[in-house]
Amino acid sequence: MYSETTDGIEIFVEPHYLDDQSEPEEHRYVWAYTVVIANGSTHTVQLETRYWHITNALGQVEEVEGPGVVGENPVLTPGDSYQYTSGCPLNTPSGTMVGHYVMRRDDGTRLQVRIPAFSLDIPDTARTLN
Repeated sequence: MYSETTDGIEIFVEPHYLDDQSEPEEHRYVWAYTVVIANGSTHTVQLETRYWHITNALGQVEEVEGPGVVGENPVLTPGDSYQYTSGCPLNTPSGTMVGHYVMRRDDGTRLQVRIPAFSLDIPDTARTLN
């Protein structure tokens, strides 16, 4: 599991290769990743937007950004956590993801919360990122 903390907001990410949805002969490799957002700050926060920087094994980059996560804009009071699972297809058998969330505090200020860099690797292969 990968983790990163920004101003008391802790992000945990655990990726999983989806063998049943992948088709290596067609150069299609699919991962799910589960994210836990834990609010260890003293502010209530709401997730407004997400940004992902996805790099495949050939160094090709895709950037994804938009409102919320999985159709939601969760509100977390101090001590709360929120979990969701999403997915990422690649055309190579490995890659990396990194990004950030923009959150709005209860006082109206915005905070960019770092998402840790994590590897997308097929099981039983060397990891791209440690």
